[in-house]
Order: sequence, then structure tokens, then C-alpha cells
Amino acid sequence: MKIIIVDDDYLVVNSLKTIVNASGIEVLAVGYDGMEAVDLYNLHRPDLILMDIRMEKMNGIEATKKILEIDPDAKILLITTFQDDEYISSALSLGCKGYILKQNIQGIIPAMNAVYSGNLVFDSKIVSNIQKYSKKNIDIDLSDRELDILLLVAEGLNNKEIADKLFLSEGTVRNYVSNMLEKLSLRDRTQLAIYYYKLKFDV
Repeated sequence: MKIIIVDDDYLVVNSLKTIVNASGIEVLAVGYDGMEAVDLYNLHRPDLILMDIRMEKMNGIEATKKILEIDPDAKILLITTFQDDEYISSALSLGCKGYILKQNIQGIIPAMNAVYSGNLVFDSKIVSNIQKYSKKNIDIDLSDRELDILLLVAEGLNNKEIADKLFLSEGTVRNYVSNMLEKLSLRDRTQLAIYYYKLKFDV
């Protein structure tokens, strides 16, 4: 995997670069604001861009929008110290693939790998914040069990992990997921996760 790192804090950029290089991932370039992020993406076309949200000149949300206009398939993992619902909503509406907190150092590489593999990734603390909302607020025709599974899909669990957590067979979970995809006219579990978050934040 080849990536670009963008953050307005020099020390954070260097720390992230050290962590990423140690994992065998190549850092093509680094930048310090959203404008640089757009230019660097255009120049290098990396597999993934790891980018801060709050930056001067142009923030990570604005940069994400411009990058996705250049390349709708761009894989962008946003990092921040802020657990702000507005940022999550904006990131989802634009098509960002992930959102992780900077303090979750151990989770950054797994999150990058998951996004690179085509999955939607959100930090567990962010998911926990989302779970404060009641399932009853979701006005869709899903059973309680389907809502349970929908939540865990949104949390990034695979079918086996969901089965273990809910004491179901993996096949049963797979059937539930297939039924929900058909019921909601969605293509895959990534869209299912996005659907869940959009419901929560009314994107």
C-alpha cells in the first residue's frame, strides 16, 4: 500500500510516518493542510490518504470533497482528536471511507488496511457515541434482530464475529444480512453500514 499523510502538526505527521513505515506501508508524501492534500493526491494518486480534519487554509472535510471530485474512488481515512457528530455526518455525506481518533494509535494501521480492502471503518469510541441513540429512532421496517445485526455491521464486525456476539450461526447472520440488503435495496454491507450511520445522523 502507498499512502499520503496530511496533518497540520509537524510532530503528528512524523509520528504517523514512523508508525506507517514500521508496518511496511510506503509513505509517498506528506502535507500540512488541505490544499496540499489535494495537490499531493493529484500528483501521486496514492492507494489511501490519511488526513487530519482540523487544518488551516483548507480543512480535511473540504479537501475530501475536492479529492473525491477528482477521483470518486479515492480511499480517505480521516483522523482527528475531536468526537464531533457534525464531522461524522459531513464525512459520510461526502463518501469518506473512515474516521478514527488520533489517540487510537494501535487502531490506525488496522483501520488503514480495512479501508484499503474496501471496508468502511469508524473508531469504536465513535461507534459507542452513536449507540447512545435509541434503535427505536430508526423508522424502517426491520426486526429487532435485524437492527442488532445492522448495528454490528456498522461497527465493522464480519459475519462470524456477529454470530459469536449474538449466539447465532454464521449462516443465519449471512441470511439476515442478505435479507436486509434486499429489503433496503442496497448492494453490499458497506452500503448497509453507511445506511445505518446516515439514519443516525440524518445525513
